[in-house]
Amino acid sequence: MPLYIDHHKNVEGLTAEAIADAHLKDLEAQEKHGVNYIRYWFNEEKGEVFCLVEAPSAEAADAVHKEAHGLGADEITEVKEGS
Repeated sequence: MPLYIDHHKNVEGLTAEAIADAHLKDLEAQEKHGVNYIRYWFNEEKGEVFCLVEAPSAEAADAVHKEAHGLGADEITEVKEGS
């Protein structure tokens, strides 16, 4: 299945607790869309979040975010894993 990294920019009120809660909501909603959210990284100062996800399409990955918490990604890029 393809791998994607999504990027959320200028997330207001971003905290470690808020992003952890959003990630849990993604995990609860992902199966319905055939998606697997793997890991996330964030920068509270910049209000940025990056998520690594296996998904059949970028649209499926974003659908999970929108259903789970309403915060769609600003950018979604298909990536390949290096060694």
